[in-house]
Amino acid sequence: LYSAHAQEVLTLEKALNTAFEHSPSLIQSKLSLEQRQLNLKAQDASLKSQFSLDVTPFRYTRNNQYDNFNSKWYANETKMSSASFGITQPIKWTDGTISLYNDFSWQDASNRTSGGNNTSFNHNLSLRISQPLFTYNRTKMQLKELEYALENAKISYALQQLSIEKNVTSQFYDVYQKQKDLNISRDEYNNQKQNYDIIKNKVEAGLLAKEELYQAEVNLANSESTVYSKEISFENAKDNFKLLPGMSLDEDIAILFDNNIPTVDVNINDAVKYALDQRMEIRQKQITLEQDVFSIIRTKAESEFKGDLSVRVGMDALAGKVKNMYDKPTDNEEVGVTLTIPIFDWGAKKAKVKSSQLAMESDEISLEEQKKEIVIDVRQICRNLPTLIRQIEIKKKSIENAERTYEINLEKYRNGNLTGMDLQQFQNQLTTAKQDYTSAIISYKIELLNLKIQTLWDFETHKSYLPVDLLK
Repeated sequence: LYSAHAQEVLTLEKALNTAFEHSPSLIQSKLSLEQRQLNLKAQDASLKSQFSLDVTPFRYTRNNQYDNFNSKWYANETKMSSASFGITQPIKWTDGTISLYNDFSWQDASNRTSGGNNTSFNHNLSLRISQPLFTYNRTKMQLKELEYALENAKISYALQQLSIEKNVTSQFYDVYQKQKDLNISRDEYNNQKQNYDIIKNKVEAGLLAKEELYQAEVNLANSESTVYSKEISFENAKDNFKLLPGMSLDEDIAILFDNNIPTVDVNINDAVKYALDQRMEIRQKQITLEQDVFSIIRTKAESEFKGDLSVRVGMDALAGKVKNMYDKPTDNEEVGVTLTIPIFDWGAKKAKVKSSQLAMESDEISLEEQKKEIVIDVRQICRNLPTLIRQIEIKKKSIENAERTYEINLEKYRNGNLTGMDLQQFQNQLTTAKQDYTSAIISYKIELLNLKIQTLWDFETHKSYLPVDLLK
């Protein structure tokens, strides 16, 4: 069962750092976060001035048409080149746009029937404004939704970190417990081996009946089997643990456990306040409510009274030669208002709006219920901590008593005043006491971690446990 690879001694801190760096689920969550950041960055960039240049170096068209008046066919040929340069600036505060376009073109058109030929140069410079009226600001809402999506991704990433920490810590303690159980079973085996040697010598000397040797052999065999079983359990626990931090399955590890038992002074009311103020799940629910508001606004806008204002002013220069283009330029102005007036939709809009409002009410109830669950969980943890501390003290005392009892009865056993079966019971009590003590320490440490995760407050350092990105 022993690995030929070099053994790495792991502390909990080192295991967590490895998991944060290599965990596949955390990497996926980080990729999602980066995606939301890029989406918001792209939206911010789209609100800046957009420059465009369209160039048509050359285009040739030829078509035949029939002239009903002259009862003749004639052919048109057109050669042209054009370029258009535009600057468009979205207006975030009004959801409108303002654009400046500069168009220049050359055209040579000919008619083979009439023999006519027309060459012209055209330059058009125009300023255009488009502004929606009587409706909600779609640009600001889209930007806000992307901001919420990014915040939600940050929260999901932070929650994934907390989940990784909880799972790695739990698995780390599980490996340690299996490692501790293995050490205890080996100590028990050594004790049984010594007892067996003593009983064997006494039986051979005729001081004890052979039945005692038979019982000692059974005890030794059971102890050896227990060691083997604990070794298998320990190796399986290590393999399961390696999956979380993304470690190589061929890498052999040993657990370095911190036996320090920190005692914290926790006020239930303070713990509940920290949880309600800082729990990221609550913020996620609040974001959902904000998104519900947007959904209601969109639903109402599906059939709404709205308008659109368009304004265009420009200058148009046209001539057969470039030098004559600006001799007589013409001004062009255009102003228009378009209104969309809903008449009757058979109640579709009203039903959709009501559905969205009911969804929002459901999310509000969910938020309040989650707050209650958080309060209950935090209170239960705070009530459990003193009990767990007391259990550690009791289990520690149980080990001391079990060790004294075992030593006393071991001496009786060596003197022939106690059977091997009776001694095995005292050995089992000692083993159970040691295992229970380890379990009590682990239970307390896990409950402390649960308190930190539930409240996002570290009661050992008296500092907030929110991820740094969410504190900004």
